Amino acid sequence: MERNVTLDVVRGVAILGILLLNIVAFGLPKAAYLNPAWYGNITSRDAWTWAILDLFAQVKFLTLFALLFGAGLQMLLGRGKRWIQARLSLLLLLGFAHAVLLWDGDILLAYGLVGLVIWRLIRDAPSGRSLFNMGVVLYLAGVFVLVLLGLISGNQTSRSWVPDMANLQYEHLWKLNGGAEAIDNRLDMLANNLLALGAQYGWQLAGMMLIGAALMRSGWLRGEFSPGHYRRCAALLIPLGMAINLPAIIAQWQLGWDFRWCGFLLQAPRELSAPFQTIGYAALIYGYWPQLARWRLTAAVACVGRMALTNYLLQTLICTTLFYRVGLFMQFDRFTLLAFVPGVWAVNLIFSVLWLRYFRQGPVEWAWRRLTLLAAGTTQTDTSR
Repeated sequence: MERNVTLDVVRGVAILGILLLNIVAFGLPKAAYLNPAWYGNITSRDAWTWAILDLFAQVKFLTLFALLFGAGLQMLLGRGKRWIQARLSLLLLLGFAHAVLLWDGDILLAYGLVGLVIWRLIRDAPSGRSLFNMGVVLYLAGVFVLVLLGLISGNQTSRSWVPDMANLQYEHLWKLNGGAEAIDNRLDMLANNLLALGAQYGWQLAGMMLIGAALMRSGWLRGEFSPGHYRRCAALLIPLGMAINLPAIIAQWQLGWDFRWCGFLLQAPRELSAPFQTIGYAALIYGYWPQLARWRLTAAVACVGRMALTNYLLQTLICTTLFYRVGLFMQFDRFTLLAFVPGVWAVNLIFSVLWLRYFRQGPVEWAWRRLTLLAAGTTQTDTSR
């Protein structure tokens, strides 16, 4: 099957864009990811950095990645039941190892679990429209649960929102020292993340995967519509998403990121805005593809997209080395951490371009495929359902 280079570029943008937020998760305590005032105070530089990233990037690139993951499941249906289940089970195991041994911010385990649940929904959906509608319903159900959690959360500030000094010192200790204590803490975080996945986030993740599968089935993510159509979609959806999210950003700032309102309730507009902006970003690439295709940088981003799993793990290896092994953890503010992003991007881009000059797949993608063949018990395409 001939590769869809535009889809590779969109996937590459998602992988590179995720780092804009993950760099905070690597360089600062866990509480800082959503709360810029995690230390009880905030500088104007940090506040503006948070606001701009919240408007343009927070949740958006993760949502884009989920959209593409669902599109990928739609494309893999022809491989059959045994192939898909083996592939997703291996992703689940890789995510577990990544979350426990390397970094507590892993997304692979969640994608593998949700993928194992919803791939049959994609296969059995009678039409792309029904698939899309089901995705919207599931996504809105997740946002509803988020609002419900906000209504019952009470007024007491959570230690996970504004940690005290003892918790900050302990997090600094185990992340830099590593070993069994770090694994034990990452296991605890993984358990909490799985609870959140089952109670709330999993609904949204499943919804975006179904929407992505529907857009692939309709031909939208195959680039089968006109450039003018994609440009109109981008011009409508990106401003619409920003208009939904912007009032919540202003409100959080005015409330001083108070947990009662900002911990859950004011997260909801961002979650509602993300699908609009996500699809708008993809539409922007498809709409201007004739111009973008001429750029050498675009070809390099496509290489990153072809090696998405390898590059995601590579980002973890680089950043955990810098912040935990070299000891840069909690040494920089939110704004300064962004200075690390272009360097990591450069490694992703250069490594991907050089690797694909000699090989057809990234190293992790190759191993994933080979192990899938072994786990599925076949050396060729399995079309059994």
